[in-house]
Amino acid sequence: MSDSIRIIEVSPRDGLQNEKTAVPTPLKAEFIRALAKAGANEIEATSFVHPKWVPQLADAGELLSEIGDLLVRISTLVPNEKGLERAIENKVQAIALFTAASEDFVKNNINMSIDESLEVFARVISAYREAIPGGFVRAYVSTIVQCPIAGKIAPEKVASVCEKLLNLGVDELSLGDTIGVAVPNEIIKVASLLELLTEKSKIVWHFHDTRGTAIANVSAMLDRGYRAFDSSAAGLGGCPYAPGAGGNLATEDLVYFAERNGLTTGFDPVALAEASLPVLAVLGKDPFAKAQLATLAACR
Repeated sequence: MSDSIRIIEVSPRDGLQNEKTAVPTPLKAEFIRALAKAGANEIEATSFVHPKWVPQLADAGELLSEIGDLLVRISTLVPNEKGLERAIENKVQAIALFTAASEDFVKNNINMSIDESLEVFARVISAYREAIPGGFVRAYVSTIVQCPIAGKIAPEKVASVCEKLLNLGVDELSLGDTIGVAVPNEIIKVASLLELLTEKSKIVWHFHDTRGTAIANVSAMLDRGYRAFDSSAAGLGGCPYAPGAGGNLATEDLVYFAERNGLTTGFDPVALAEASLPVLAVLGKDPFAKAQLATLAACR
């Protein structure tokens, strides 16, 4: 079993997308560079979503030009074929697609059914593979335990969507507890079904800490042999379609927990704790991630 974990840093996209205060493009680029310097090897930088829907990410192309060729994997969310065109224009080497295990959530979020979203994904994946040989494709599956609209989601429904995505040829799946309600027992039920479909190395867990259970879920998945997790510096972000459901798992908390358990992450905790401070200042927020606060206090 590996003694290291993969951390996919999602704060520049997932962390900022729902913020009303515009973060200037140069500051976003500085943030991404600081995260890479702190040890992030994989960073989801932005999304090629229509600016009308997510104004914060309207500068996607400009941002990618500004950050240049960092020696880390930079990915972007691609919501549809139009977004793919822009990703290909920018020679993006990794893309992420988005669907959910809840029909209501997908319809509310991207205005199509799950099956319709998968039809779009099939075309997007094919076109992307042709345009960017060796390009990496991940697929987000949200609402794996509960939907803010439809309520609880059966693990079998999650497995069904994941199986279809794997058949489309995605490189990995990111499984999201979108509104942060899950406890380990619920995540284990989902994991046990996914393990019948694919190897654990193709699964990434994306936990929200709305009710303080994210690290408990991480611990359960580590015990089960999983080694890849999404997280967001400073705990920035949440779900824009689930009122009150803020709070991604903070990268600082994940790094502390993993390192304390003898796993290597490649992160410098001090540099990580400081990386988000300029962005938090623009947003008018104080640091609130527990490990970040503790680290900052210890080094001042």
